[in-house]
Amino acid sequence: MPALNPAPLVLALGVPALALWLVARHSWARRLGTIVLCYAAGLLIGNADVLSVESLPERARIAEVAVALALPMILFTMDVRSWTRLAPRALESMALAVAAVAAVATASFFVLQRSGIPAAHELAGLAVGVYTGGTPNLAAIKVALGVDDTRYLLFNAVDTAVTVVYLMFMLTLGKAVFGRLLAPTAPGGADDAVPAADGEAHDEDYRPLLTRRGLRNAAASLLLAAAIVGVAYGTSKLAGGGESPALTISLVATLGIAAALAPPVRRLAESYKAGMFLIYVFSFTVATMADLATLAGADLVLPGFIAIAIFGSLALHALLCRLARIDVDTFLVTSVAAICSPAFVPLMARSLRNPGLLLSGITTGIIGYAIGTYLGIGLALLLARFL
Repeated sequence: MPALNPAPLVLALGVPALALWLVARHSWARRLGTIVLCYAAGLLIGNADVLSVESLPERARIAEVAVALALPMILFTMDVRSWTRLAPRALESMALAVAAVAAVATASFFVLQRSGIPAAHELAGLAVGVYTGGTPNLAAIKVALGVDDTRYLLFNAVDTAVTVVYLMFMLTLGKAVFGRLLAPTAPGGADDAVPAADGEAHDEDYRPLLTRRGLRNAAASLLLAAAIVGVAYGTSKLAGGGESPALTISLVATLGIAAALAPPVRRLAESYKAGMFLIYVFSFTVATMADLATLAGADLVLPGFIAIAIFGSLALHALLCRLARIDVDTFLVTSVAAICSPAFVPLMARSLRNPGLLLSGITTGIIGYAIGTYLGIGLALLLARFL
């Protein structure tokens, strides 16, 4: 049995910690933000052969475990009851996001078909599945449609790189750009959604995690999150007859929300920051798996298609939200939930300083997981009739 390579885990824990230290000490790092630093470092390390190709499965597992533990930990300190009023607008925005992705993918299909690109319906189906759901939907659609392995792997690599660009744009410029087009978010929304007693849980100071109380609460929340992940994983295997990432994530989020109803769990104030640290671990690790060398040698059709699918649907979604009078924060959070998955919602909500949108964003992202596979397969089979 080969020895376990500790480098991916050491870097996955060490780089986010270094990013947080830089943000706390330097104004230039504070302006960039922790998530941008993690992504930049991940892209640099992943494409500089610091980590071996053989470590890719290990990095993928680190990312999976980090996000599975982070989601319930982030939810533990939240007052779930105070967020229910935000859900209807978020659901409406998510529906518009799905419509935008489907419309842009369909239009792109006809352009690709006329250009002689083979099996263009597969690309449209993959795009709709991953940009309303996530990677689990992408894999399911690949199997269902019999997509060529090379095409699938290239799609995944290009998607990872372009999605990093999209997310960095949304986190740094999204509010400024779309704030000119969309209605402003009502003042006080975030304060109403988060109890005053929990206010310190959402600031930028991570030093409380290093205190005795912080370590104790973080450890307790980590153990509870691990138990939730274990129950969710076991339940999904029993229910689905095998591993089901979409069902597992749905159950993890649901059980995390349920646990937050218990006052002793909500009093684990440091669990939010511990969960956010795991999200930074996840973000860095995902960025190390984006192969920019593959992009350089790829046909420009696929990167162009994916860029149009992401940014074209983003623009159309924004226009639809303007017509529907949806506020800018709800638009940004639900866009990230659809295009990136629920795992990235806490990053967007934190960037907006509006943690009150966490539950709505994660919930709409889970809905995307539930419907993404069906939408992708259905659209691909429908478009195949035009071949």
